[in-house]
Amino acid sequence: MEIFLKSVSALNDETRVLLLRFLDEYGECCVCDLQSSLDMIQSRLSRHLKILKEAGFIKVERKGTWAYYSIRMPLDKFRSEAIQEIKYLNITLPKLKKASKNEGCNI
Repeated sequence: MEIFLKSVSALNDETRVLLLRFLDEYGECCVCDLQSSLDMIQSRLSRHLKILKEAGFIKVERKGTWAYYSIRMPLDKFRSEAIQEIKYLNITLPKLKKASKNEGCNI
C-alpha cells in the first residue's frame, strides 16, 4: 500500500508530471540535460527525481560521475497507464538541450 500511495502522491505535482512526459518523449537523459532543458536548479530537480524514483516511475543509472534517468521498465499496469494518460495532457514540452557530450556533463 505504501508504494501505491507514493505513486499517487508523485503524480500530484506539475513538475513531476512534466518530468515523466519529458523522459517518456526523449528517453534516457543525463541530469545535466534535464537541468538545461527544463531550466531548473539542480537541487529542485534532484528532489523531484528522487520522489519519482521512490514511487517506482523512473530508474537512475550511474555512468562514471554522471546520473542518467529514464522511465523504469517494465512498469506495472498502474504506472504504465498513468504515463499513457500523461501523454493526453496538453503539456508543452521544451526541446531537449544536450548539455552533455560523449564524455559527460559540461555543467
